[in-house]
Amino acid sequence: MKTKLLSFLLLAISANIYAQETVNPEKYTSHNKGKFYFFWGGNRESFSKSDIHFTGDNYDFTLYDVTAHDKSKGWHIDYFNPTRITIPQTNLRIGYFINDHYNISIGVDHMKYVMFQDRAVDYTGYYPNEGTYGEVLPNGQILLTEDFLTYEHTDGLNYINTEFCRVDDISKWFNLPNTDKFQINLTEGLGAGFLYPKTNAKLLGNERHDDFHISGYGVSAKAGLNFTFFKHFFLQAEIKGGYIDMNDIRTTKNNSDKASQHFLFLQRIIAFGGIFKI
Repeated sequence: MKTKLLSFLLLAISANIYAQETVNPEKYTSHNKGKFYFFWGGNRESFSKSDIHFTGDNYDFTLYDVTAHDKSKGWHIDYFNPTRITIPQTNLRIGYFINDHYNISIGVDHMKYVMFQDRAVDYTGYYPNEGTYGEVLPNGQILLTEDFLTYEHTDGLNYINTEFCRVDDISKWFNLPNTDKFQINLTEGLGAGFLYPKTNAKLLGNERHDDFHISGYGVSAKAGLNFTFFKHFFLQAEIKGGYIDMNDIRTTKNNSDKASQHFLFLQRIIAFGGIFKI
């Protein structure tokens, strides 16, 4: 009798546990540890003013407070065209969650930096054939004519970086109970890496130069919102700012010709991605 009663109690307890697990199964999105993620998206950028220092065998001069803009294509099929995918301004990132809240990732921020043409700037220093490029102004400034200088990192201003980020599920703030169908996360992080631009420059009548070259380093910080759908798919919007210091920029085919500059940047990013366990 005791044996039958014990068996009955064990069976009842097991049935109750199974029923609770069936009614309240643990959500896939409730834990992140061990998950990989990736995303691909686009960005718009803003840059602070920058002093650009140019040096070579017979010149050494600095342009002050140079302004620049990005080169966005807007919403375009090239973001998904394998043969033209490097043309727009893009963001690629692959990461891994070391625990439920923290992840580490590597990625490429493919930005584009284009100096504004035909603007007047202050300068100091010297260079050959001064005044022959239509650049000298009566007030002692320089006009950035195309004959004097064209200067852009358009293929691009490639910031290759590692990020350490925190992610927090804030779905409950919006009374969203079923996080496996839709989840809202807050993310923030810090990053650092190096700059590998392809600088398109034409300086002082020299032949145009356009080649990849490791030119410096960058540091950054970001914050954003992540919207996860059906466990594995997400849309992520980020604001990302940072500091770039490039002290070795190639400007001509001559190895002795180079430029240096440093500036702040701000990105607005929208990306699509996936999150999964292997």
